[in-house]
Amino acid sequence: MDRTAFEPTPEYGPAPPSATEAVAARTWIDPLSGFEPETPAREVPASAYLPPNTTWNETVAFKPKMYPVGRLNFFYKWPGHGGRLWWRTRYWPTRRRVLNIRGEYNRKTMRREKTILDKRPIWWTLTFLALLVAPAWVPGDAFNTVLSAAAVFGIYAAVNLCWMLVIGTAGIYSLASYAIVGAAAYGATYLAVQLGLPWWVLPAVGAVIGFLFGLLIALPALRLDGFYYALLTLGVVELCRVYVIQSRTFGSATGGIYGAPSYLPEGLSQSGQLLWGYYASLIVMVCALFLYRFVNGKRLGRVLRMAPEKKEAFAQACGVDYLRARISVFMISSTAIGAVGGFYASHFGGASPNLFSFDTLLLALAMLVIGGIGRSEGAVTGTAIVVFIDRVMIDWGPLRFVLIGMIMLLVVLFLRGGLFGIKPQFRTWRDKKKSERRASRSEKGGEMLPEEATETANKDEIYYRRFDKMQRDFLKRLVSKEVIEEHRTRPLGQHSEALDRLLIYFRRQGQIDKYAILVAEEFKAYRIVALSGHRGTAPRVVEDRTYGSPDEAYHALFMRRIQDLLES
Repeated sequence: MDRTAFEPTPEYGPAPPSATEAVAARTWIDPLSGFEPETPAREVPASAYLPPNTTWNETVAFKPKMYPVGRLNFFYKWPGHGGRLWWRTRYWPTRRRVLNIRGEYNRKTMRREKTILDKRPIWWTLTFLALLVAPAWVPGDAFNTVLSAAAVFGIYAAVNLCWMLVIGTAGIYSLASYAIVGAAAYGATYLAVQLGLPWWVLPAVGAVIGFLFGLLIALPALRLDGFYYALLTLGVVELCRVYVIQSRTFGSATGGIYGAPSYLPEGLSQSGQLLWGYYASLIVMVCALFLYRFVNGKRLGRVLRMAPEKKEAFAQACGVDYLRARISVFMISSTAIGAVGGFYASHFGGASPNLFSFDTLLLALAMLVIGGIGRSEGAVTGTAIVVFIDRVMIDWGPLRFVLIGMIMLLVVLFLRGGLFGIKPQFRTWRDKKKSERRASRSEKGGEMLPEEATETANKDEIYYRRFDKMQRDFLKRLVSKEVIEEHRTRPLGQHSEALDRLLIYFRRQGQIDKYAILVAEEFKAYRIVALSGHRGTAPRVVEDRTYGSPDEAYHALFMRRIQDLLES
Protein backbone atom coordinates (compact mmCIF):
# COMPACT_ATOMS: atom_id res chain seq x y z
CA MET A 1 0.00 0.00 0.00
CA ASP A 2 1.41 3.38 -1.00
CA ARG A 3 1.31 5.68 2.01
CA THR A 4 2.49 8.79 0.16
CA ALA A 5 0.03 11.69 0.13
CA PHE A 6 -0.68 13.53 -3.12
CA GLU A 7 -2.49 16.73 -3.90
CA PRO A 8 -6.28 16.25 -3.94
CA THR A 9 -8.08 16.62 -7.25
CA PRO A 10 -11.55 18.06 -7.81
CA GLU A 11 -14.37 15.62 -8.09
CA TYR A 12 -14.94 16.45 -11.72
CA GLY A 13 -11.40 17.57 -12.50
CA PRO A 14 -8.68 15.84 -14.51
CA ALA A 15 -7.94 12.16 -14.04
CA PRO A 16 -5.52 11.15 -11.26
CA PRO A 17 -1.91 10.62 -12.31
CA SER A 18 -0.73 7.23 -13.39
CA ALA A 19 1.57 5.03 -11.29
CA THR A 20 4.65 6.18 -13.19
CA GLU A 21 3.70 9.85 -12.81
CA ALA A 22 2.94 9.30 -9.14
CA VAL A 23 6.35 7.82 -8.45
CA ALA A 24 8.04 10.61 -10.38
CA ALA A 25 6.02 13.35 -8.61
CA ARG A 26 6.08 11.80 -5.10
CA THR A 27 5.86 14.60 -2.52
CA TRP A 28 4.85 14.98 1.08
CA ILE A 29 2.29 17.64 2.08
CA ASP A 30 2.29 18.92 5.64
CA PRO A 31 -1.19 18.07 7.05
CA LEU A 32 -1.00 21.04 9.43
CA SER A 33 -0.97 23.46 6.52
CA GLY A 34 -4.80 23.29 6.48
CA PHE A 35 -4.86 25.53 9.55
CA GLU A 36 -3.32 28.32 7.50
CA PRO A 37 -5.49 28.56 4.32
CA GLU A 38 -4.01 31.91 3.32
CA THR A 39 -0.59 30.30 2.75
CA PRO A 40 0.09 27.57 0.18
CA ALA A 41 0.57 24.00 1.40
CA ARG A 42 4.14 23.07 2.30
CA GLU A 43 5.39 20.37 -0.05
CA VAL A 44 8.58 18.37 0.48
CA PRO A 45 10.05 15.79 -1.95
CA ALA A 46 9.76 12.39 -0.33
CA SER A 47 12.01 9.41 -0.77
CA ALA A 48 10.75 6.15 -2.23
CA TYR A 49 8.69 4.01 0.13
CA LEU A 50 10.65 1.13 1.66
CA PRO A 51 8.77 -1.62 3.49
CA PRO A 52 10.07 -2.22 7.05
CA ASN A 53 10.45 -5.97 6.44
CA THR A 54 13.05 -5.42 3.69
CA THR A 55 16.00 -5.79 6.02
CA TRP A 56 14.46 -8.85 7.68
CA ASN A 57 13.99 -10.59 4.33
CA GLU A 58 17.57 -9.82 3.32
CA THR A 59 18.87 -11.08 6.67
CA VAL A 60 17.02 -14.37 6.28
CA ALA A 61 18.20 -14.76 2.69
CA PHE A 62 21.81 -13.93 3.60
CA LYS A 63 23.78 -17.21 3.54
CA PRO A 64 27.55 -16.63 3.86
CA LYS A 65 29.86 -19.37 2.69
CA MET A 66 30.87 -21.47 5.68
CA TYR A 67 34.02 -23.60 5.87
CA PRO A 68 34.24 -26.67 8.12
CA VAL A 69 37.08 -25.19 10.18
CA GLY A 70 37.89 -26.23 13.74
CA ARG A 71 36.22 -28.54 16.15
CA LEU A 72 34.49 -28.45 19.51
CA ASN A 73 36.86 -28.48 22.46
CA PHE A 74 35.39 -31.52 24.15
CA PHE A 75 36.63 -32.22 27.66
CA TYR A 76 35.14 -35.02 29.66
CA LYS A 77 33.60 -33.72 32.89
CA TRP A 78 34.13 -35.67 36.09
CA PRO A 79 31.67 -34.98 38.91
CA GLY A 80 33.22 -34.13 42.24
CA HIS A 81 33.63 -31.71 45.09
CA GLY A 82 36.34 -29.62 43.45
CA GLY A 83 40.03 -29.58 42.62
CA ARG A 84 41.62 -29.23 46.09
CA LEU A 85 42.92 -32.80 46.27
CA TRP A 86 44.54 -32.51 42.84
CA TRP A 87 46.20 -29.24 43.77
CA ARG A 88 48.02 -30.94 46.64
CA THR A 89 49.36 -33.85 44.60
CA ARG A 90 52.54 -32.79 42.79
CA TYR A 91 55.60 -34.34 41.20
CA TRP A 92 58.32 -34.55 43.81
CA PRO A 93 60.52 -32.54 44.09
CA THR A 94 59.02 -30.09 41.57
CA ARG A 95 55.93 -27.91 41.91
CA ARG A 96 54.22 -29.46 38.92
CA ARG A 97 50.85 -31.04 39.57
CA VAL A 98 50.16 -34.60 38.53
CA LEU A 99 47.36 -33.45 36.26
CA ASN A 100 46.31 -29.90 35.51
CA ILE A 101 42.68 -30.21 36.62
CA ARG A 102 40.30 -27.28 36.81
CA GLY A 103 37.31 -27.40 39.12
CA GLU A 104 34.24 -25.43 38.11
CA TYR A 105 30.52 -25.14 38.72
CA ASN A 106 28.21 -25.92 35.81
CA ARG A 107 25.21 -23.59 35.98
CA LYS A 108 23.24 -25.66 33.50
CA THR A 109 23.47 -28.98 35.36
CA MET A 110 23.97 -27.29 38.77
CA ARG A 111 26.78 -29.59 39.83
CA ARG A 112 30.49 -29.48 40.47
CA GLU A 113 32.76 -30.70 37.66
CA LYS A 114 36.45 -31.30 37.05
CA THR A 115 38.20 -31.00 33.69
CA ILE A 116 41.70 -32.14 32.69
CA LEU A 117 43.37 -29.26 30.89
CA ASP A 118 46.88 -30.69 30.44
CA LYS A 119 46.87 -34.26 29.17
CA ARG A 120 50.62 -34.50 28.55
CA PRO A 121 51.30 -36.76 31.58
CA ILE A 122 48.70 -39.19 30.23
CA TRP A 123 50.33 -39.21 26.78
CA TRP A 124 53.78 -39.70 28.34
CA THR A 125 52.52 -42.66 30.36
CA LEU A 126 50.90 -44.26 27.33
CA THR A 127 54.09 -43.71 25.31
CA PHE A 128 56.25 -45.39 27.95
CA LEU A 129 53.87 -48.35 28.12
CA ALA A 130 54.01 -48.61 24.32
CA LEU A 131 57.81 -48.54 24.40
CA LEU A 132 57.86 -51.29 27.03
CA VAL A 133 55.78 -53.68 24.93
CA ALA A 134 57.14 -52.56 21.54
CA PRO A 135 59.75 -55.39 21.21
CA ALA A 136 56.96 -57.95 21.24
CA TRP A 137 55.52 -56.45 18.03
CA VAL A 138 58.77 -56.19 16.06
CA PRO A 139 58.93 -58.61 13.09
CA GLY A 140 61.44 -61.41 13.46
CA ASP A 141 63.44 -60.59 10.32
CA ALA A 142 63.97 -56.98 11.46
CA PHE A 143 64.36 -57.69 15.18
CA ASN A 144 68.12 -57.11 15.39
CA THR A 145 68.06 -53.94 13.29
CA VAL A 146 65.11 -52.37 15.09
CA LEU A 147 66.35 -53.21 18.61
CA SER A 148 69.82 -51.88 17.84
CA ALA A 149 68.31 -48.65 16.48
CA ALA A 150 65.99 -48.44 19.51
CA ALA A 151 68.96 -48.60 21.90
CA VAL A 152 70.68 -45.80 19.95
CA PHE A 153 67.42 -43.87 20.10
CA GLY A 154 67.36 -44.08 23.90
CA ILE A 155 70.94 -42.83 24.22
CA TYR A 156 70.55 -40.02 21.69
CA ALA A 157 67.21 -38.97 23.22
CA ALA A 158 68.88 -38.68 26.64
CA VAL A 159 71.64 -36.52 25.14
CA ASN A 160 69.14 -34.32 23.30
CA LEU A 161 67.03 -33.83 26.44
CA CYS A 162 70.09 -32.56 28.30
CA TRP A 163 71.08 -30.49 25.28
CA MET A 164 67.60 -28.99 25.23
CA LEU A 165 68.30 -27.56 28.69
CA VAL A 166 71.25 -25.66 27.24
CA ILE A 167 69.57 -24.37 24.07
CA GLY A 168 65.96 -24.07 25.17
CA THR A 169 66.05 -23.28 28.90
CA ALA A 170 69.42 -21.51 29.29
CA GLY A 171 69.41 -19.94 25.82
CA ILE A 172 73.08 -20.85 25.17
CA TYR A 173 73.72 -21.80 21.54
CA SER A 174 76.23 -24.53 22.25
CA LEU A 175 77.10 -27.12 19.60
CA ALA A 176 79.55 -29.02 21.81
CA SER A 177 77.09 -31.43 23.46
CA TYR A 178 78.17 -34.42 21.41
CA ALA A 179 81.80 -33.37 21.91
CA ILE A 180 81.15 -33.76 25.66
CA VAL A 181 79.62 -37.20 24.99
CA GLY A 182 82.67 -38.19 22.96
CA ALA A 183 85.14 -36.84 25.53
CA ALA A 184 83.35 -38.68 28.36
CA ALA A 185 83.16 -41.91 26.34
CA TYR A 186 86.84 -41.75 25.35
CA GLY A 187 87.96 -40.83 28.85
CA ALA A 188 85.86 -43.50 30.55
CA THR A 189 87.04 -46.17 28.11
CA TYR A 190 90.70 -45.20 28.51
CA LEU A 191 90.52 -45.26 32.32
CA ALA A 192 88.60 -48.55 32.29
CA VAL A 193 91.26 -50.17 30.10
CA GLN A 194 94.18 -48.76 32.09
CA LEU A 195 92.76 -49.16 35.63
CA GLY A 196 90.38 -52.07 35.16
CA LEU A 197 87.27 -50.18 36.28
CA PRO A 198 83.91 -52.02 36.39
CA TRP A 199 81.08 -50.96 34.08
CA TRP A 200 78.96 -49.30 36.77
CA VAL A 201 81.76 -46.80 37.49
CA LEU A 202 81.92 -45.58 33.89
CA PRO A 203 78.84 -43.28 34.08
CA ALA A 204 80.30 -41.62 37.20
CA VAL A 205 83.68 -41.20 35.49
CA GLY A 206 81.93 -39.78 32.44
CA ALA A 207 79.99 -37.35 34.67
CA VAL A 208 83.24 -36.03 36.16
CA ILE A 209 84.81 -35.65 32.71
CA GLY A 210 81.65 -33.97 31.45
CA PHE A 211 81.71 -31.51 34.38
CA LEU A 212 85.36 -30.58 33.73
CA PHE A 213 84.82 -30.35 29.96
CA GLY A 214 81.67 -28.28 30.49
CA LEU A 215 83.50 -25.95 32.87
CA LEU A 216 86.15 -25.38 30.20
CA ILE A 217 83.52 -24.62 27.56
CA ALA A 218 81.37 -22.49 29.90
CA LEU A 219 84.13 -19.94 30.54
CA PRO A 220 83.83 -18.32 27.06
CA ALA A 221 80.06 -18.06 27.61
CA LEU A 222 80.79 -15.27 30.09
CA ARG A 223 82.01 -13.12 27.21
CA LEU A 224 80.49 -14.55 24.03
CA ASP A 225 76.87 -15.14 23.11
CA GLY A 226 74.70 -16.21 20.21
CA PHE A 227 76.30 -16.88 16.86
CA TYR A 228 79.88 -16.29 18.04
CA TYR A 229 79.59 -18.83 20.85
CA ALA A 230 78.10 -21.36 18.41
CA LEU A 231 81.13 -20.92 16.14
CA LEU A 232 83.45 -21.37 19.11
CA THR A 233 81.82 -24.64 20.19
CA LEU A 234 81.81 -25.85 16.60
CA GLY A 235 85.55 -25.26 16.53
CA VAL A 236 85.92 -27.24 19.78
CA VAL A 237 84.12 -30.20 18.18
CA GLU A 238 86.43 -30.10 15.16
CA LEU A 239 89.53 -29.88 17.36
CA CYS A 240 88.41 -32.95 19.31
CA ARG A 241 87.81 -34.86 16.08
CA VAL A 242 91.24 -34.02 14.69
CA TYR A 243 92.91 -34.92 17.98
CA VAL A 244 91.35 -38.40 18.36
CA ILE A 245 92.00 -39.19 14.69
CA GLN A 246 95.70 -38.36 14.97
CA SER A 247 96.28 -39.68 18.49
CA ARG A 248 97.74 -43.17 18.84
CA THR A 249 96.55 -43.38 22.43
CA PHE A 250 92.93 -43.08 21.39
CA GLY A 251 93.19 -45.51 18.51
CA SER A 252 94.11 -43.61 15.40
CA ALA A 253 95.04 -46.92 13.74
CA THR A 254 92.04 -48.95 14.92
CA GLY A 255 89.36 -46.29 14.35
CA GLY A 256 88.66 -45.72 18.02
CA ILE A 257 89.37 -47.06 21.48
CA TYR A 258 87.65 -50.24 22.68
CA GLY A 259 87.87 -52.71 25.53
CA ALA A 260 85.58 -51.07 28.09
CA PRO A 261 83.54 -53.45 30.29
CA SER A 262 79.92 -53.85 29.24
CA TYR A 263 76.85 -54.12 31.42
CA LEU A 264 75.38 -56.71 29.06
CA PRO A 265 75.54 -60.27 30.57
CA GLU A 266 77.82 -62.52 28.57
CA GLY A 267 75.65 -65.62 28.99
CA LEU A 268 72.66 -64.11 27.13
CA SER A 269 71.93 -64.74 23.49
CA GLN A 270 72.11 -61.99 20.92
CA SER A 271 68.36 -61.32 21.16
CA GLY A 272 68.56 -61.20 24.95
CA GLN A 273 71.46 -58.77 24.88
CA LEU A 274 69.57 -56.55 22.44
CA LEU A 275 66.54 -56.54 24.75
CA TRP A 276 68.74 -55.83 27.75
CA GLY A 277 70.45 -52.94 25.97
CA TYR A 278 67.11 -51.55 24.77
CA TYR A 279 65.56 -51.41 28.23
CA ALA A 280 68.76 -50.03 29.77
CA SER A 281 68.83 -47.23 27.18
CA LEU A 282 65.15 -46.58 27.86
CA ILE A 283 65.92 -46.18 31.58
CA VAL A 284 68.69 -43.70 30.73
CA MET A 285 66.23 -41.70 28.64
CA VAL A 286 63.68 -41.66 31.48
CA CYS A 287 66.36 -40.44 33.91
CA ALA A 288 67.28 -37.65 31.48
CA LEU A 289 63.61 -36.73 31.21
CA PHE A 290 63.28 -36.49 34.99
CA LEU A 291 66.38 -34.27 35.06
CA TYR A 292 64.86 -32.05 32.38
CA ARG A 293 61.63 -31.74 34.36
CA PHE A 294 63.53 -31.06 37.58
CA VAL A 295 65.66 -28.25 36.11
CA ASN A 296 63.07 -26.74 33.79
CA GLY A 297 60.27 -26.83 36.36
CA LYS A 298 62.23 -25.61 39.38
CA ARG A 299 63.69 -22.23 40.27
CA LEU A 300 66.46 -22.29 37.65
CA GLY A 301 64.03 -22.84 34.81
CA ARG A 302 61.61 -20.19 36.07
CA VAL A 303 64.43 -17.65 36.45
CA LEU A 304 65.65 -18.26 32.91
CA ARG A 305 62.13 -18.05 31.48
CA MET A 306 61.66 -14.78 33.34
CA ALA A 307 64.40 -13.07 31.31
CA PRO A 308 64.12 -14.19 27.66
CA GLU A 309 66.54 -13.22 24.93
CA LYS A 310 67.78 -9.62 24.93
CA LYS A 311 66.32 -8.90 28.42
CA GLU A 312 69.23 -9.91 30.62
CA ALA A 313 69.70 -6.33 31.82
CA PHE A 314 66.10 -6.22 33.02
CA ALA A 315 66.60 -9.46 34.94
CA GLN A 316 69.78 -8.15 36.54
CA ALA A 317 67.97 -4.95 37.54
CA CYS A 318 65.26 -7.05 39.22
CA GLY A 319 67.87 -8.79 41.35
CA VAL A 320 68.06 -12.01 39.31
CA ASP A 321 71.55 -13.37 38.72
CA TYR A 322 70.74 -14.39 35.18
CA LEU A 323 74.31 -15.18 34.14
CA ARG A 324 74.87 -17.45 37.12
CA ALA A 325 71.62 -19.31 36.40
CA ARG A 326 72.66 -19.91 32.78
CA ILE A 327 76.07 -21.24 33.78
CA SER A 328 74.48 -23.47 36.45
CA VAL A 329 72.12 -25.04 33.92
CA PHE A 330 75.00 -25.48 31.48
CA MET A 331 77.11 -27.28 34.10
CA ILE A 332 74.23 -29.54 35.17
CA SER A 333 73.56 -30.42 31.54
CA SER A 334 77.26 -31.07 30.82
CA THR A 335 77.53 -33.38 33.83
CA ALA A 336 74.45 -35.33 32.74
CA ILE A 337 75.70 -35.56 29.15
CA GLY A 338 79.04 -36.85 30.46
CA ALA A 339 77.19 -39.55 32.42
CA VAL A 340 75.38 -40.56 29.24
CA GLY A 341 78.79 -40.67 27.52
CA GLY A 342 80.03 -43.11 30.18
CA PHE A 343 76.95 -45.26 29.60
CA TYR A 344 77.64 -45.06 25.86
CA ALA A 345 81.12 -46.50 26.48
CA SER A 346 79.71 -49.38 28.56
CA HIS A 347 76.99 -50.07 25.97
CA PHE A 348 79.24 -50.20 22.89
CA GLY A 349 82.41 -51.26 24.71
CA GLY A 350 84.33 -48.15 23.63
CA ALA A 351 84.12 -44.99 21.53
CA SER A 352 84.79 -43.97 17.94
CA PRO A 353 85.60 -40.66 16.21
CA ASN A 354 82.07 -40.62 14.74
CA LEU A 355 80.90 -38.88 17.93
CA PHE A 356 82.93 -35.81 16.88
CA SER A 357 81.98 -35.91 13.21
CA PHE A 358 80.09 -33.10 11.54
CA ASP A 359 77.51 -35.60 10.26
CA THR A 360 76.54 -36.58 13.81
CA LEU A 361 76.19 -32.93 14.77
CA LEU A 362 73.96 -32.20 11.80
CA LEU A 363 71.76 -35.20 12.56
CA ALA A 364 71.48 -34.06 16.17
CA LEU A 365 70.43 -30.58 15.04
CA ALA A 366 67.87 -32.16 12.72
CA MET A 367 66.43 -34.08 15.68
CA LEU A 368 65.89 -30.87 17.67
CA VAL A 369 64.58 -28.83 14.75
CA ILE A 370 62.11 -31.49 13.58
CA GLY A 371 60.72 -32.13 17.06
CA GLY A 372 60.78 -28.52 18.21
CA ILE A 373 63.31 -26.60 20.29
CA GLY A 374 62.27 -25.96 23.87
CA ARG A 375 60.01 -29.01 24.32
CA SER A 376 61.00 -32.33 25.84
CA GLU A 377 58.49 -34.26 23.78
CA GLY A 378 59.89 -32.58 20.68
CA ALA A 379 63.42 -33.79 21.49
CA VAL A 380 62.23 -37.39 21.95
CA THR A 381 59.99 -37.43 18.87
CA GLY A 382 62.58 -35.80 16.61
CA THR A 383 65.20 -38.29 17.78
CA ALA A 384 62.87 -41.21 17.05
CA ILE A 385 62.18 -39.97 13.50
CA VAL A 386 65.81 -39.30 12.58
CA VAL A 387 67.16 -42.52 14.16
CA PHE A 388 64.48 -44.59 12.42
CA ILE A 389 65.36 -43.11 9.03
CA ASP A 390 69.12 -43.31 9.62
CA ARG A 391 69.38 -46.77 11.24
CA VAL A 392 66.33 -48.75 10.09
CA MET A 393 65.98 -47.50 6.51
CA ILE A 394 69.59 -48.41 5.81
CA ASP A 395 68.69 -49.91 2.42
CA TRP A 396 67.93 -46.44 1.08
CA GLY A 397 71.61 -45.51 1.18
CA PRO A 398 72.39 -41.78 0.85
CA LEU A 399 68.74 -41.05 0.03
CA ARG A 400 67.85 -41.35 3.70
CA PHE A 401 69.92 -38.22 4.44
CA VAL A 402 68.10 -36.44 1.63
CA LEU A 403 64.81 -37.47 3.28
CA ILE A 404 65.95 -36.12 6.66
CA GLY A 405 66.99 -32.87 4.99
CA MET A 406 63.63 -32.55 3.22
CA ILE A 407 61.71 -33.12 6.46
CA MET A 408 63.88 -30.57 8.23
CA LEU A 409 63.37 -28.04 5.42
CA LEU A 410 59.59 -28.48 5.43
CA VAL A 411 59.45 -28.08 9.20
CA VAL A 412 61.50 -24.88 9.06
CA LEU A 413 59.42 -23.41 6.22
CA PHE A 414 55.90 -24.24 7.38
CA LEU A 415 56.04 -24.88 11.14
CA ARG A 416 56.99 -22.44 13.84
CA GLY A 417 57.88 -24.79 16.69
CA GLY A 418 58.61 -28.14 15.09
CA LEU A 419 56.14 -31.00 14.96
CA PHE A 420 54.78 -30.15 18.39
CA GLY A 421 54.15 -26.60 17.25
CA ILE A 422 51.49 -27.82 14.82
CA LYS A 423 48.73 -27.82 17.43
CA PRO A 424 49.12 -24.21 18.66
CA GLN A 425 49.76 -23.04 15.10
CA PHE A 426 46.60 -24.81 13.91
CA ARG A 427 44.62 -23.32 16.78
CA THR A 428 45.81 -19.84 15.82
CA TRP A 429 44.74 -20.41 12.21
CA ARG A 430 41.44 -21.91 13.35
CA ASP A 431 40.70 -18.95 15.63
CA LYS A 432 41.41 -16.62 12.74
CA LYS A 433 38.95 -18.46 10.50
CA LYS A 434 36.38 -18.60 13.28
CA SER A 435 36.72 -14.84 13.71
CA GLU A 436 36.13 -14.36 9.99
CA ARG A 437 33.03 -16.55 10.19
CA ARG A 438 31.75 -14.64 13.20
CA ALA A 439 32.31 -11.36 11.36
CA SER A 440 30.35 -12.63 8.33
CA ARG A 441 27.51 -13.77 10.59
CA SER A 442 27.41 -10.59 12.65
CA GLU A 443 27.36 -8.46 9.49
CA LYS A 444 23.73 -9.41 8.84
CA GLY A 445 22.62 -11.44 11.81
CA GLY A 446 23.27 -9.23 14.84
CA GLU A 447 26.20 -7.85 16.76
CA MET A 448 26.42 -10.32 19.66
CA LEU A 449 28.96 -13.04 18.90
CA PRO A 450 28.38 -16.66 19.95
CA GLU A 451 30.99 -16.53 22.75
CA GLU A 452 29.39 -13.40 24.16
CA ALA A 453 25.91 -14.85 23.84
CA THR A 454 26.75 -17.92 25.94
CA GLU A 455 27.99 -15.72 28.78
CA THR A 456 24.92 -13.45 28.73
CA ALA A 457 22.46 -14.33 31.48
CA ASN A 458 19.55 -12.34 30.00
CA LYS A 459 18.90 -13.96 26.62
CA ASP A 460 16.48 -11.17 25.68
CA GLU A 461 19.55 -8.98 25.20
CA ILE A 462 20.61 -11.21 22.30
CA TYR A 463 17.39 -10.73 20.38
CA TYR A 464 17.19 -7.04 21.21
CA ARG A 465 20.66 -6.39 19.82
CA ARG A 466 19.88 -8.47 16.75
CA PHE A 467 16.68 -6.49 16.18
CA ASP A 468 18.53 -3.23 16.78
CA LYS A 469 21.11 -4.21 14.17
CA MET A 470 18.45 -4.90 11.56
CA GLN A 471 16.62 -1.69 12.46
CA ARG A 472 19.77 0.36 11.98
CA ASP A 473 20.35 -1.30 8.61
CA PHE A 474 16.81 -0.32 7.62
CA LEU A 475 17.13 3.26 8.87
CA LYS A 476 20.35 3.77 6.95
CA ARG A 477 18.37 3.38 3.73
CA LEU A 478 15.95 6.12 4.76
CA VAL A 479 18.70 8.74 5.03
CA SER A 480 18.57 10.90 1.90
CA LYS A 481 19.11 14.49 0.86
CA GLU A 482 15.36 15.10 0.92
CA VAL A 483 15.04 13.90 4.52
CA ILE A 484 17.98 16.03 5.64
CA GLU A 485 16.56 19.06 3.84
CA GLU A 486 13.16 18.50 5.43
CA HIS A 487 14.66 18.44 8.90
CA ARG A 488 16.72 21.55 8.18
CA THR A 489 13.67 23.54 7.10
CA ARG A 490 11.51 22.32 9.99
CA PRO A 491 13.28 20.53 12.87
CA LEU A 492 10.12 20.41 15.03
CA GLY A 493 6.54 19.57 14.15
CA GLN A 494 4.89 17.13 11.78
CA HIS A 495 7.31 15.16 9.56
CA SER A 496 7.27 12.58 6.82
CA GLU A 497 7.29 8.88 7.62
CA ALA A 498 11.02 8.43 6.88
CA LEU A 499 12.06 11.35 9.08
CA ASP A 500 9.65 10.30 11.82
CA ARG A 501 11.17 6.82 11.94
CA LEU A 502 14.67 8.28 12.29
CA LEU A 503 13.67 10.73 15.00
CA ILE A 504 11.76 8.12 17.01
CA TYR A 505 14.76 5.80 16.93
CA PHE A 506 17.09 8.58 18.08
CA ARG A 507 14.76 9.65 20.91
CA ARG A 508 14.44 6.22 22.48
CA GLN A 509 18.18 5.64 22.85
CA GLY A 510 19.71 5.27 26.31
CA GLN A 511 20.90 8.18 28.37
CA ILE A 512 24.58 7.21 28.24
CA ASP A 513 26.34 9.40 25.63
CA LYS A 514 23.02 10.68 24.33
CA TYR A 515 23.29 14.03 22.59
CA ALA A 516 21.48 17.05 24.01
CA ILE A 517 21.42 20.83 23.55
CA LEU A 518 22.93 23.06 26.20
CA VAL A 519 21.74 26.67 26.42
CA ALA A 520 24.95 28.63 26.84
CA GLU A 521 23.18 32.00 26.56
CA GLU A 522 19.41 32.23 26.27
CA PHE A 523 18.18 33.07 22.76
CA LYS A 524 21.78 33.66 21.60
CA ALA A 525 24.15 30.70 22.03
CA TYR A 526 23.49 26.94 22.05
CA ARG A 527 25.98 24.03 22.24
CA ILE A 528 25.83 20.25 21.76
CA VAL A 529 26.72 18.05 24.73
CA ALA A 530 26.62 14.32 25.52
CA LEU A 531 24.89 13.12 28.67
CA SER A 532 26.85 10.91 31.07
CA GLY A 533 23.88 8.79 32.10
CA HIS A 534 24.96 8.89 35.77
CA ARG A 535 23.51 11.07 38.47
CA GLY A 536 25.89 13.80 39.60
CA THR A 537 28.15 13.60 36.54
CA ALA A 538 28.05 16.66 34.30
CA PRO A 539 27.60 16.20 30.54
CA ARG A 540 30.64 16.57 28.33
CA VAL A 541 30.91 19.12 25.55
CA VAL A 542 31.04 17.43 22.15
CA GLU A 543 32.29 20.35 20.07
CA ASP A 544 33.36 23.95 20.63
CA ARG A 545 31.03 25.40 18.03
CA THR A 546 28.06 27.48 19.17
CA TYR A 547 24.78 27.98 17.33
CA GLY A 548 22.72 31.15 17.21
CA SER A 549 19.20 29.64 17.17
CA PRO A 550 17.51 26.49 18.52
CA ASP A 551 16.68 25.28 14.99
CA GLU A 552 20.35 25.36 13.97
CA ALA A 553 21.31 23.45 17.12
CA TYR A 554 18.56 20.88 16.57
CA HIS A 555 19.69 20.27 13.00
CA ALA A 556 23.37 20.02 13.99
CA LEU A 557 22.42 17.47 16.66
CA PHE A 558 20.37 15.56 14.08
CA MET A 559 23.32 15.48 11.64
CA ARG A 560 25.64 14.17 14.36
CA ARG A 561 23.18 11.37 15.10
CA ILE A 562 22.92 10.59 11.39
CA GLN A 563 26.70 10.37 11.17
CA ASP A 564 26.85 7.95 14.12
CA LEU A 565 24.12 5.85 12.54
CA LEU A 566 25.92 5.58 9.20
CA GLU A 567 29.23 4.71 10.91
CA SER A 568 27.71 2.02 13.16
